[in-house]
Parts: sequence; structure tokens; C-alpha cells
Amino acid sequence: MNNDVSASAAVAGLDLGETFTFDELVSAVQRRRRRRLRIVELVDLGDHDGLCAVWLMTDGEDLVLHAHSDSALHRQQFVLHELAHMILGHNFDDDPEAPDFLLPDIPRNTRRRLLRRQDLDTVEEVVAETLADRLAAAIRGSAMLRSRYLEIFG
Repeated sequence: MNNDVSASAAVAGLDLGETFTFDELVSAVQRRRRRRLRIVELVDLGDHDGLCAVWLMTDGEDLVLHAHSDSALHRQQFVLHELAHMILGHNFDDDPEAPDFLLPDIPRNTRRRLLRRQDLDTVEEVVAETLADRLAAAIRGSAMLRSRYLEIFG
């Protein structure tokens, strides 16, 4: 499978065009998944934890928890990576190596997703980060177009 083509097709399916805002992207992901999406910063989560962000699925919503960063772009990249997993339809339910006896109070698919994040060289992680970069570029492009409009037309 050509991951570049599948990422392009996944983004095209959002019907956002070549540039869009972060909020437009979040709305499109919610529409596609037919689920509420909440994004929450965890101030106590940081680099020392080895986790920048995580996507959790409950029965009624998607939840992206992300670490604090002094850089708004860095925080955005954390979230875009998780949105990329959603856009690409990554399913972290099928990892037979995730032990069931760890974290027994956390649902199985969430537990597997958390444990799998330690392996950042998987195809899914690389493709998600690549797509997150593309999404960030489109968001920057949108900001640049809007600022040029304001420069020209005030």
C-alpha cells in the first residue's frame, strides 16, 4: 500500500480544500467520525513522561489529551498527530502483544493504544506524523492567505 496516496485520499475525503483552519479541521474530523471530539491540555504531562498526546475513545466521544508546551505550534503538532490517526482510520484494537493484566481499569483498546505508543517507528506512527506535518502546512497556508487578504484589503 502506498501510504502517501492513502493519506492524500483520507484528507481529500474531508472536503476542506488545500488550506483550512485548525477549527475547520476539527469540525471535519467530527463530521466524518460522527462523534464529538474534545481536546484537553494536561498541564502536568510533559517530556519527562515520554508522552506528548494520546487519543482516547469512549462510547460517546473522541478525546485528545496533550502535554503543555510554551509553543502553540508544538501543542498543535501534538494534536494534529492524533487527528491524523483518526483521519487515517488507524485501529489500535488488534495488537496481540499488549498484556491484558496491565491497567485493568482502562478499556482494552485504550490500553493497547497507550502501550503501543512506545514504538514510534511503526508504519502507523510514521504515516500519522507525516500527515500531521501536511495538516500543519495547510493550516499555515490558511493563516497566510487570510493575513494577505487583510494586508491588501484591510
